[in-house]
Amino acid sequence: MQKLPAIQMDDQHSLYPELGEFLVSKGEELLEKLGLDKAVISLVLCDDPTIQEINRDWRQKDQPTDVLSFPQEEDPSEFEEHEDMPQFYGDIVISVETCARQAEEWKHTMEDEAIRLWIHGFLHLCGYDHQSEEETLEMRGKELELLEMI
Repeated sequence: MQKLPAIQMDDQHSLYPELGEFLVSKGEELLEKLGLDKAVISLVLCDDPTIQEINRDWRQKDQPTDVLSFPQEEDPSEFEEHEDMPQFYGDIVISVETCARQAEEWKHTMEDEAIRLWIHGFLHLCGYDHQSEEETLEMRGKELELLEMI
């Protein structure tokens, strides 16, 4: 069976053309370090109007956001049943416009903000959430751990 690319990207913006390649490279590096050699993730880079439409349609929040995630499986541990098959984790959608604003606001690079958003989205695909203070602290700790890996 031919191996699928770990990260399948749809780059729908033109603000930072090199950003997609950077995220694919860093995302694949992280997946490899985590031992997720069969993982497949869809990554969409878009503008604020596009992510606002998705946010409105799927979360009933009519506003742009930085990142959205759509897990393929509710419980990623189910992948163990099909060890020889690609493991489709789901979709991560990042607004490049919001990413740029946040990078400027927090005074770090566009790349640093983008990989932070990718990791945040990836953790949602892995079942993490931040609906409570306890969940938020756990997810933030995991984000920092994964950032240190790359």
